Amino acid sequence: MTLHCRIPAVARATLPAAVAALVGVLAGTPALAQRSPPASAAGPGIYTCLDDQGRRLTSDRPIPACTHKEQRILNRDGSLKGVLPPTLTSEERAAKEARERAAAEARAAQADAVRRDRNLMNRFPDQAAHDKARNAALDTVRLAIRASELRLEALALDRKPLLDEAEFYVGKALPAALKSQLDANDAAVSAQRSAMHTQEAEVERINKLYDAELSHLRKLWDGAPPGSIGNVATAPGRGGRPRE
Repeated sequence: MTLHCRIPAVARATLPAAVAALVGVLAGTPALAQRSPPASAAGPGIYTCLDDQGRRLTSDRPIPACTHKEQRILNRDGSLKGVLPPTLTSEERAAKEARERAAAEARAAQADAVRRDRNLMNRFPDQAAHDKARNAALDTVRLAIRASELRLEALALDRKPLLDEAEFYVGKALPAALKSQLDANDAAVSAQRSAMHTQEAEVERINKLYDAELSHLRKLWDGAPPGSIGNVATAPGRGGRPRE
């Protein structure tokens, strides 16, 4: 039923804004009427749960005996309005937060693995491109090894006349200058051999890393989804520097 209210125009013009709004409500303004909440949503709900003894408890507010378990919230007509989750202890909250952090870290790690695999495939679409990168990474080390070999050859040539001179002093003390030159030659030879040992180990390291990367790439080239086959050791770039 609609209530009709007639107010003279002069009186309406002088009414305060709040009274005019009230008149609009009394006149059955549809927009305001639509904002009224439905009866089932108005007011508090009915809380219900089974306690630890299996008894059904009901209340118009959260039930203290069931704070450690879920409580169903019902409308007045008995329909489900919502569920109140259990109240967590400080230890339970800490454990829940730890699980959430671990899950977030796992998602981030998976996204990073997908990104790395896609970048790897973009950089190396086939084995020829990967072999080229391997050789480029090895070139600098190979040059260093060759330089050490040449240096050892030169040191051997330098040592021959020193040894020839030392034959004149068999059974005698070597002159200080000759002994110093031989000691210096020995030290230089030792340093070069140590450098070669390090460089040869670097060649082995580079090849192992590229072998692992190639094995990973072959799976991706064969159709494995990016991020689905674990991590791969990062192969070094040109000059042995890690590739980003």
